[in-house]
Amino acid sequence: MPAVHLVKALFAAALALPSVLADSDGPMVPNYEVHLQLDPTVVLNSSYSLNADVLDEFAMPDTVTEKNVQYIDTVDKALDAQGWSCRIRSIENKSGFDLTYKWRLAINNSDIDGALNTALDDGWNSGQGKYKAQVDWYLSSEELSVQRDHTASASGYSGTEEPSEQDSQSLLIDNAPKMFDDWVYSGWGTTELGSGVIYGPVLTMASAGTWNGVELDIEVWPIENAAGTGIDYLVEASFKTSNYTFASVGRTELQDLLTSKGWFLDESNSKEAMVLANYHPSS
Repeated sequence: MPAVHLVKALFAAALALPSVLADSDGPMVPNYEVHLQLDPTVVLNSSYSLNADVLDEFAMPDTVTEKNVQYIDTVDKALDAQGWSCRIRSIENKSGFDLTYKWRLAINNSDIDGALNTALDDGWNSGQGKYKAQVDWYLSSEELSVQRDHTASASGYSGTEEPSEQDSQSLLIDNAPKMFDDWVYSGWGTTELGSGVIYGPVLTMASAGTWNGVELDIEVWPIENAAGTGIDYLVEASFKTSNYTFASVGRTELQDLLTSKGWFLDESNSKEAMVLANYHPSS
């Protein structure tokens, strides 16, 4: 990061900088992930992979990592209504399934401290070491997420093959953390998962490179369109940091770079929200 930009940002971001400090009885301390979208009509080639110019800019290899992603919720999205999501991923060259239980809260007016304190009132404190807090910073919104990850296995699967609906239910029920399971009432989460259905799956392609001294990831998500008649491609660049100022300045600088290249897409979409909206399971 250019030093002059960093110095200016320290002043510009001072008032917005979250003041929470680590305390086992206090609010969680988040990291930050910046998400910006790229125009798929510009950055994808005829095979719907990233073109050479993008790969070269971020020193990305030609190879990608395939990740098959599905979300489990009820038909009426009872988990989503309570801020929860349950995701299962099968990742190329990795054994087992990645399970993620995630709770989300919208951040209003960039008030990160306010969101962290609201989360604290709901039982999320920094003493919960198995959970990770993150501020997801999109183009036009911010969101606090708290998640717990687990790796599980089921027999009969290989590669990026996703589990069946019944196996997905079983995997998530058997490994459900208490905060999720007892969110509304004792056993609420596993009860809802018992009637859960699959949203997806989506076979995504992930590329990893570098930018400004940090890892930059670009994911290509081929998501069914709302009408169910074809595929829309969502291309997202993201980077993570534990430093608020780096996230704030980096977000602007990355957007400027993408704009200068003609790659920036002036939209703000959540990949998960698009999958939940566009896939319509009925049983």
